[in-house]
Amino acid sequence: MSNHDLPLILITMGDPCGIGPEIIVKALQTPDTDRICRPVVIGDRLAMERAVSVCNSGVTIQEVVSAEDGGDLPQDTIPLLALSRLTEADMRYGAPSPAAGDAVYRYICNASLLCRDGRAAAMATAPISKEAMHRAGHDYPGHTELLAELCGTDDFVMMLAGNVLRVSLVTIHEALHDVPRLVTFEKVLKTICITADGVARLTGNPAPKLAVLALNPHCGEAGKFGDEERNVIEPAIQAARQTGINVEGPLSADTLFHFAQQGAYDGVVAMYHDQGLIPLKMLHFDDAVNVTLGLPIIRTSVDHGTAYNLAGTGQASEKSLLAAIRMAAELAR
Repeated sequence: MSNHDLPLILITMGDPCGIGPEIIVKALQTPDTDRICRPVVIGDRLAMERAVSVCNSGVTIQEVVSAEDGGDLPQDTIPLLALSRLTEADMRYGAPSPAAGDAVYRYICNASLLCRDGRAAAMATAPISKEAMHRAGHDYPGHTELLAELCGTDDFVMMLAGNVLRVSLVTIHEALHDVPRLVTFEKVLKTICITADGVARLTGNPAPKLAVLALNPHCGEAGKFGDEERNVIEPAIQAARQTGINVEGPLSADTLFHFAQQGAYDGVVAMYHDQGLIPLKMLHFDDAVNVTLGLPIIRTSVDHGTAYNLAGTGQASEKSLLAAIRMAAELAR
């Protein structure tokens, strides 16, 4: 396969005040990366050059005029589509700034547009600071919701996936006291259906087996601890089964993951963020990938944040970003 036959993967730099630029430099130095895709970074030159220095890397940052130009550069060169000209004051380690937040927003918007136009095969995103984006006037709970708006869809699901567990969420970045009213029949059913389709593509299994978690302890104990299971979640599961989806539940979260990690299920649908992601990160802390299902584009991401405590040290692990790039390339191909 020639270089031009490989999928063009856009890597958005994320918050320059965090570890994003550093893990990009480290990931793109991994020998097999350029054998699976043509990576192009969307970000800032000063931030990327600072990361090269911090990581004691011998790579060169080379600006390109368009993303398509990135595949023709020499080895040990990182192609950069520079969309910002930040100063050192804009990107002090661990100190999110409005200038950086606005730049990050533009990286995401540009990458999304290039993917929607078919000029790139997929995008993989480094971690952002929601605080910085909010201070810049871009008020989104996270990447997932922003990309859904840019793509004009409400039918999206956030999934974190490792090679053992794959967990999707009915509710994502919500206050815990809001979760019960947000767990509706329609939302549970939509999440099951989108998850089934996404897991089928990720695994190559056309009929993946899914587990759906209960919201309340012990599945509500027949209504004693809550009635969401019998009134909302179970009817949604029954409706999903009628469409041919292989799904079980509602199941208690305190026991389900014991069986899921042994391979009993291809995917798990959780009701809220920490219910699903705590067990997943216990098993896949370094190698999980955040993939947004239901979009008209392919988007993967690291499963961690900006790690301000590690920014500027060169010690942050690139494993999750590498996994995200590899999954993006596999889905694109």
